Amino acid sequence: MKFLDAAQNRYATKLYDNSKKIDSKKMEELKQILHLSPSSINGQPWQFTFVHDTEMKAKLAEASFFNADRIKDCDTLVVFSSIDNIDLFEKQITEHLVEGAVNYFNTVVKPLGDVFVKNWFQKQVYLSLGIFLGACATMEIDATPMEGIEPDKYDALINPNGNYTALFGVAVGYRNPEDSFQPIKKPKERVEFDKIIRSI
Repeated sequence: MKFLDAAQNRYATKLYDNSKKIDSKKMEELKQILHLSPSSINGQPWQFTFVHDTEMKAKLAEASFFNADRIKDCDTLVVFSSIDNIDLFEKQITEHLVEGAVNYFNTVVKPLGDVFVKNWFQKQVYLSLGIFLGACATMEIDATPMEGIEPDKYDALINPNGNYTALFGVAVGYRNPEDSFQPIKKPKERVEFDKIIRSI
């Protein structure tokens, strides 16, 4: 599928068909794509948790406000977490990155303080979200990004060591034909093209 066609067809799915499952090969591809996500200095300050287990999804759904039903009905919930332990991040980049990248972190990012650093980590996680949603669309897998979660409760279930903190979840699966929000039933609404897209 062409990317433009995929972008026109995708939407934040509201209703999932819980009888349809994602092929295991496609699921493995999604994991590999997330593993290849770009990040500043290639720091990779993240962790991605694929939740397939029905009981765990139900527990996470209870900490997801109005997103509960789509989490229960989707095939898989993917939780995007940001590293929350700066010492652990420093150890990681020292072991895996080139000296120039480590020096950039130590001289440009770290001096701005812990709050800035953790915010910088979180921005990288959102880069991976864009890659993931695009991948799902081209593979004709439906997805719903959800910031409407209770991170503390998520962390108690999936990040108990305190090294990572949940930022958002993404439900993935296949849309229910009855979903009235899909583009064939409810056209996408966007601000006028010329107001958003500029050429200089």
